[in-house]
Amino acid sequence: MRPILLALCLALASAFAAAPGRAADRFRFGLDWLAEAEYGGYYQALATGIYARYGLDVAIRQGGPQVNQSQLLLAGRLDGSIASNSYLVLNFVQQQLPLVAVAAFFQKDPSILIAHPGRGNDSFAALKGKKIMIGADTRAGWWNFLKQKFGYDDSQIRTYTFNLGPFLADPEAIQQGYLGSEPYLVRQAAGFDPVVLKLSDAGFAGYGNLVAVRRDTVEKRPDLIRRFVAASAEGWKSYLDGDPGPGDALIRRANPEMTEALLAYGREAMKRGRIVEDGVPIGSMSDARWQQFFTQMRDAGLYPADLDWRSGYTRQFLAGH
Repeated sequence: MRPILLALCLALASAFAAAPGRAADRFRFGLDWLAEAEYGGYYQALATGIYARYGLDVAIRQGGPQVNQSQLLLAGRLDGSIASNSYLVLNFVQQQLPLVAVAAFFQKDPSILIAHPGRGNDSFAALKGKKIMIGADTRAGWWNFLKQKFGYDDSQIRTYTFNLGPFLADPEAIQQGYLGSEPYLVRQAAGFDPVVLKLSDAGFAGYGNLVAVRRDTVEKRPDLIRRFVAASAEGWKSYLDGDPGPGDALIRRANPEMTEALLAYGREAMKRGRIVEDGVPIGSMSDARWQQFFTQMRDAGLYPADLDWRSGYTRQFLAGH
């Protein structure tokens, strides 16, 4: 653990250890999908008692295709939730929603495109004009980056069905995916390794796995957020670089479809890809990255030039601030 983050974690943990009679503060935290390795740091912090050491009583609530965690957060039924990507944060600003990002636990967006090997689809540039299966959220999000940078067109879009059947059935198929899951699932189902094109390698500046809270919580309960961010960072460090067993056990309890092998693959993919730890303190955000992302998306026509993008996040709860 980096010295600054370690010092902050120890200081906060000591403060709460020194007050044994203090009741733990409740924090209801919503995921944007079902439990999996990509949320391992939060489950690890819960399973190993890290949240408890910070005086927090955390309840992790899974998401899913029919769950809108942002609405639940706005309604006060959650204290924090994951904003999947930087688009959601700037959409909060554009729609004048009182939500703000306080940490980014994925320094790189783990979104990918996958293709069959040996078909000439081994670069983003090579996919111009070819059929690509993507979902509605992607069409409204990072697809616009690919259009702006590589000249893609909406006529290329085909429906993404959230299963591998159509991809495996067509050797020319290309579809969206997630670094920690689809490559493994293709190998298991069909015995080959797909071409994997990582969005971050194309120069996409967006963050992933951001923690969003209501603006009134920032104003009225800053210490609560500071402890949650610090404890989550410690949980991620433990999950990736220590024994992930406790976190994995909670994940599998919440989502029995998760296998040990898939969890191990997802964790190793995050480590190899430097998704969480990328030379900066865990959870970090920078003004420069946010400006780069905004500029990319402004140039792609998604946001007006006068959007107050800086109001969508705050760095006050991060290590060193």
